Amino acid sequence: MRILVAPDKFAGTLTAVEAAEAIAAGWHRHAPDDEVVLAPMSDGGPGFVDVLHASLGGDLLAVTVEAPSGDEVPATLLLVGDTAYVESAQACGIHLTRGELGEFGTTVGVGTLVLTAINAGARRVVVGLGGSGTIDGGAGLLAALGADADVSLDVGGIFLDGITEVDLGIARSLVDGVELVAATDVDNPLTGLFGAAKTFGPQKGLDDDTQVVMDRYLEQFAAATDRRLALEPGAGAAGGLGFALLLLGGHRVSGIELVADAVHLAEQAAAADLVITGEGAFDFSSRAGKVPAGVAAVAATALRPCVALAGQVLVGSREMRALGMDAAYSLVEAVGESRAYGDPVGSLTELAARVARTWSS
Repeated sequence: MRILVAPDKFAGTLTAVEAAEAIAAGWHRHAPDDEVVLAPMSDGGPGFVDVLHASLGGDLLAVTVEAPSGDEVPATLLLVGDTAYVESAQACGIHLTRGELGEFGTTVGVGTLVLTAINAGARRVVVGLGGSGTIDGGAGLLAALGADADVSLDVGGIFLDGITEVDLGIARSLVDGVELVAATDVDNPLTGLFGAAKTFGPQKGLDDDTQVVMDRYLEQFAAATDRRLALEPGAGAAGGLGFALLLLGGHRVSGIELVADAVHLAEQAAAADLVITGEGAFDFSSRAGKVPAGVAAVAATALRPCVALAGQVLVGSREMRALGMDAAYSLVEAVGESRAYGDPVGSLTELAARVARTWSS
């Protein structure tokens, strides 16, 4: 058999590349003669650059950027021809804020990555949006590119209060002639009931009152720039980084679809007998632009079965099939929670070997 392995990261334990390698090792433990092809995936969040580098090659450029707190952190962007891939989570990810005080975090570091890519000769800059710990509407990114306002743009969203004027002239001139692409797994607007503050504020450490306050400040930011763009799908991605990229003339694409196209997932699925995907928690949120649903859709188009290996499976069989899966297997159920978290590589390898017994002819 020919097996295509296309998982997302297992958040907090395994990168997508590590997960794919563990699944392949487990599969070969039971079926050593099967051909296993690895295509680790990302929806634009953490692991975006590593996944694309594993599939596309290219040159990695190390950069030191400003973290949400103002400290310096290392980051890496990927150059493939005249296209640069930037992973916003490296500069403003929730792992850097520990899910706390997101309203005080800045996205200046993401702007530095974009500027570095342009200075390196990129004429197309794809920014993966996901896993952010900040909520500043992308004001920090704009500041790093030279934008100015009647309040400070580079110190966090909480300081957008009272903003009435924003000058984007320098920032827009810097990106003139450069295609900016926001790759994201969500299509939320910047503000409102389904906006950045109300939808993603809790995971960034915002309590109910602070969510209301930040939604108001982001509305002020939108009024000072472009209210219409604030309502566009994806404007609220990564705490509003999507909005900043739209303000600079960028456009949004589905992160999973972009990565799938880049790694030729459709062609690889058509050549496979079985497609395997996976992620940390397989639940109903997996249907909204996430890797498993995207991979399952590609497999369905190719008329190939698709199964998921996940840290936890939190949907029933009917819901699983609605998400496009023929089967889903839980790491926690197979080996127990303590081992699943304590030895994720060994546990996933063991689970993959068990699954191979069922699916490998």
